[in-house]
Amino acid sequence: MGFTLLFLLVLLGAAGLYAAWRVLWRPNVVTSPYGPAYLYIRTGGSFQNVLDSLQRHELLEEPATFRWLAERRNYPARVLPGRYRLDFGLGNEALLDRLMRGEQDTVEFVLDAFKYKPQLAQQMGKQLEADSTALRRLLNRQTWLQQQYNVDTTTVLTLFIPGRYRLLWNTSAPQFVDSLAAHHRRFWDAERLRRADSLKLSPAEVHVLASIVQRETAKPEDKPVIAGVYLNRLRRGMRLQADPTLLWAIGNFGVKRVLNKDKLVDSPYNTYKHKGLPPGPITSANRQSLDAVLKPATHDYIFFCARPDGSGYSDFAVTYAEHKRNARRYQRRLDSLSIKR
Repeated sequence: MGFTLLFLLVLLGAAGLYAAWRVLWRPNVVTSPYGPAYLYIRTGGSFQNVLDSLQRHELLEEPATFRWLAERRNYPARVLPGRYRLDFGLGNEALLDRLMRGEQDTVEFVLDAFKYKPQLAQQMGKQLEADSTALRRLLNRQTWLQQQYNVDTTTVLTLFIPGRYRLLWNTSAPQFVDSLAAHHRRFWDAERLRRADSLKLSPAEVHVLASIVQRETAKPEDKPVIAGVYLNRLRRGMRLQADPTLLWAIGNFGVKRVLNKDKLVDSPYNTYKHKGLPPGPITSANRQSLDAVLKPATHDYIFFCARPDGSGYSDFAVTYAEHKRNARRYQRRLDSLSIKR
């Protein structure tokens, strides 16, 4: 009898240990052989939403054991939003620890160059949980922008430098602006501020000029030279006469040939009519374009025109007569391609 009782106790103990192992530590997360899976929990999401997502994407071997342990650890009352990495073989205990501590995995947010506020909001809405409408509203709150970042509804676009950022998926619209503004502050270190001051430009004005340079060329070699052209014009009190600012004013960046009627458009962005820089950027300037303005080429060029060979490079000129010759070559190139607009 004693041996039998002992055997039963051992058997029951082993069964209990197995049950505990199965519920707590047994690998339960199932993921693809190509990498980890991710669980997205929206702000305000419930425990049922979490269960539904786990089951819909078949991420758990035994959903019932996860649910049983989660309820006993009071997870349903402590659901935290975010993007959570689910590694293969993760057990229920470890998974719940991650979810209850809010140990999110960040996302790589890629900000491409944009011209208008809705395009920025659209990019954010596609990659993060935040509502794009909320961001559009923020970007038009003049008082808030002035108090928080010392920008207005036009120059606010200078805060957003294209590039790659690490952000939490459930970043809100205000947090999004604050995060990218922080990157903007880090970009404007003491050396860049000194260079801007030596050019008699504010950081915002550097962004505006860099946005024009960026729209003029994609060639890194030409950017400092073009920046130098526009700076020479500014120093001499000449109008910039930048075609990309006209295209922004008429709302059509697909135009290949600027016509005289375009130069009559009534807009502060029409640099054929108005001296100086336009009131805001015509695209979000990247780091390369910004540094091209901050480190411009030194020369006497006042004019430039796209080369007729379609290479994307520009021909530069000191005199108007030389520029007219360059421009005629380019116009003949457009004529040969039957490009009228």
